[in-house]
Amino acid sequence: MNQHYRDARKIDPSAGPTLPDGSPNNNDRVEIGPTALAYGEWQAAGLTPPDLPSMRRFRWERLTQALVTRDYGGILLFDPLNIRYATDSTNMQLWNTHNPFRAVLLCADGYMVIWDYKNAMFLSSFNPLVREQRTGADLFYFGRGDKIDAPADTFASEVRAVLAEHAGTNTRLAVDKIMLHGLRALEAQGLQIMDGEEVTEKTRAIKGPDEILAMRCASHACETAVQAMENFARREVPQGTTSEDDIWAVMHAENIRRGGEWIETRLLSSGPRTNPWFQECGPRIMQNNEILAFDTDLIGSYGICIDISRTWWIGDEKPRADMIYAMQHGVEHIMTNKQLLRPGVTIPELSAGTHVLDAQFQKQKYGCLMHGVGLCDEWPMVAYPDRAVAGAYDYPLEPGMVLCVEALVSPEGGDFSIKLEDQVLITEDGFEDLTSYPFDPALMGA
Repeated sequence: MNQHYRDARKIDPSAGPTLPDGSPNNNDRVEIGPTALAYGEWQAAGLTPPDLPSMRRFRWERLTQALVTRDYGGILLFDPLNIRYATDSTNMQLWNTHNPFRAVLLCADGYMVIWDYKNAMFLSSFNPLVREQRTGADLFYFGRGDKIDAPADTFASEVRAVLAEHAGTNTRLAVDKIMLHGLRALEAQGLQIMDGEEVTEKTRAIKGPDEILAMRCASHACETAVQAMENFARREVPQGTTSEDDIWAVMHAENIRRGGEWIETRLLSSGPRTNPWFQECGPRIMQNNEILAFDTDLIGSYGICIDISRTWWIGDEKPRADMIYAMQHGVEHIMTNKQLLRPGVTIPELSAGTHVLDAQFQKQKYGCLMHGVGLCDEWPMVAYPDRAVAGAYDYPLEPGMVLCVEALVSPEGGDFSIKLEDQVLITEDGFEDLTSYPFDPALMGA
């Protein structure tokens, strides 16, 4: 009986030999993917899932072309999100961020090799663009102790040999993040190390058609999870026993139920804990007639980040007039700034043209005006005028970029903050809102 239940939950047999995103419908999917619940909700909403083989090829071609353009022989990736971009494969993503045991080498001719955990090299076998699976890139102290030098030399020698075979005499190798012993070993092999983060951040900034489909699906799943969290908070908080952690746990659970992956922060707080902002959720029991504010920072379906923020008034009384004003001011801030978005506008022009927050909100305004988003918060970053660094982001927006437009309206010394954030796609002639979650009518003064 349990087996029957498992099959019914994971797979819809009527879907045919492949799932809606092109993955095999065999109840044994290797790559992380959406659940039957997510597919059903997307179908009901009229959304089309991405074609994953097409999305993977787009990313592979774009990253390879970036190497050719820069005359690099290859790029060596350790950041798990860059590995996800290059291969669409995952392996204990969060653990891997602080214990880097995976690496990918992409050569300028498109040849791609992954070094993975020794018992899990099958995890990228679904992607034919990954031509070899190896092991031995784990160069962190916990895994190697005082004998790191020898495995670092072995790994670097393998990298040099693959690069020589596929890039010839071009020894210019971009690297994103690497442990110290690995860097020294690569340099000892005669390789010229270049800035890999510059390559990957700019490559990832432009989303292809299937990435945009994936983001639409992930956004729908995220907003469904947010709605469940809101319903829970409005139902349970008046009972006087509900903690911030209780509320946040609802979104975590609903994200995972739809094939989402993790949440990068715990940015949910209530009442006076919303000011100053960046206090992460904890055991505080939320009271009736208080503000609840959050930032999703959610890595959802297909590993796509949906980074939106909302602030709610939870209670049966009306919010104070200063709270309503701050909310309306925050909505005006992001709506006005969205109107600046179009292809060709430069990041310094966005900084210079921003809607100006009132003086009482200036000191505690958000750390940036806008930022890119894809597999996580990404390049570029749009700073407020008083925090902009000349020459750091002198680039125009392009179609296919996705930006998060931010507002933190937080009075200095106050007892509340308003946090708002929408996700926006840059189109050929302007922008498109990817976020549809409404603003709280009570805080808007309704």
